Amino acid sequence: MSDTETRPPAADAGNGLKRNAIGTGGIAFLVISAAAPLTVMAGVAPVAIGIGGIGAPMGYLTAGAVLLVFAIAFMAMTKHVKAAGGFYTYITLALGKTVGLASAILAIVSYNCLQIGVYGLFAVQTQAMLKTLFGLDVPWPAVALGAIALVWLLGYRGIDVGAKVLGVLLVAETAILAVMGAAILARGGASGISFSSFSPDHAFTPGVLAILAICFAAFMGFESTVLYRREARNPDKSVPRATYVAVGFMSVFYAFIVWTAIQAYGDGDVVAAAGELADGMFFATINHYVGPWAETVMYVLIVTSVYASQLAFHNAINRYVYMLAKDGVLPAFLGKTHPKYQSPHRAGQVQTILAAAVISVCAILGADPYQQLLIWVNTPGIVGIVALQGLVSVAAFIYLRRNPAAVTHRLMIPLSIASAVLLFGVVSLIAINIELLTFADALTNSILLLITPVVFLTGLLVARSLRKNRPHVFTRIGSFETHDS
Repeated sequence: MSDTETRPPAADAGNGLKRNAIGTGGIAFLVISAAAPLTVMAGVAPVAIGIGGIGAPMGYLTAGAVLLVFAIAFMAMTKHVKAAGGFYTYITLALGKTVGLASAILAIVSYNCLQIGVYGLFAVQTQAMLKTLFGLDVPWPAVALGAIALVWLLGYRGIDVGAKVLGVLLVAETAILAVMGAAILARGGASGISFSSFSPDHAFTPGVLAILAICFAAFMGFESTVLYRREARNPDKSVPRATYVAVGFMSVFYAFIVWTAIQAYGDGDVVAAAGELADGMFFATINHYVGPWAETVMYVLIVTSVYASQLAFHNAINRYVYMLAKDGVLPAFLGKTHPKYQSPHRAGQVQTILAAAVISVCAILGADPYQQLLIWVNTPGIVGIVALQGLVSVAAFIYLRRNPAAVTHRLMIPLSIASAVLLFGVVSLIAINIELLTFADALTNSILLLITPVVFLTGLLVARSLRKNRPHVFTRIGSFETHDS
């Protein structure tokens, strides 16, 4: 079937993407799935415990609190930004087309870093599952490339199918973690239940500050609620509600599960256990406290959990690319939707090819799928997204100052300022402690940190070039379905 930009009856009247009347719960499911709770806990939380000690749960609560402040500032503009472009349209509306385009390019690069890097975790965890359950030893590149194909297939069919799959996976992975946590508490942990994790002596140590990058990474993708605005039922209410539900749930749930994992080994032994068991810590824990059957279930669910995360990021990336194509910045074919599914399938095809190319290069060079593909490729993505969140907070402040009618509460403007300060502070903490995240040498860390400013500067230069050489395109930046009232 041929591509089309003509909107069929089932498509949304705004941007050609399929509208599925998703409610608050559905959007929240999609967004929480983007973070993949089981992946965050089993794959990364042991690192947080090893570095942050028993105060690690406070890292997740702190990240959640900062992002709730950000969400309030972010959502203050929701009723005035009708596009599905996320950060792109929000920043453009308040800070202008030049900064807006640079932000869009940075968002695309950052989300791609997050999405592509996580294929390393998917490969490692799937390898472990296949070897443990079936005795099969499958090369990690084959696993990663197979996952890329599956993500493309479901994304190709549109958000309706994706929402159903993501919802089922989210319930299953949340349930298995909750069962583990409940079993640990029911048996009194290793040496009784302790609340020392939340005492000031442990909650605000240098180690906890060092793991903020890990903790913020656990929330990556929650801001994608606005990308589903055109597919939402009553978006002015459901999008803000879904955002608050997603951030609130993830913050409390992550902290609870990490705290119970600490109880499973005891305050005095958990750091050593995290270092010794590494990404096998949660599997060993659930085997001991729940049973071998639960370990098997967790192996299966962590694979589907990573898949859910990949699909959600894939959809978010596609929508950014779609919006830039509709604004005329990227080639027009990327702004075409599938005639049947109304999905941005051309954008999805390009993202799939890019992911496959990066995986193939890593395989040829003999890169480690966890340390170099996951950690190194993810790091610029984390820095980029947190920086963009800070920039959105600045945009919210400027927009609210210019439009007093949009200020519905006297705390909105102060909270937008606080959000910007907190988020740029987090970027600084990530930069200062990056070696604890990457375990790389100084040169590698410098390159990883430079990616964000270099991409943003490149975006500014592209925007200036468009303004000079293609003014008709420059005037369309951020204008697609963006309204001031």
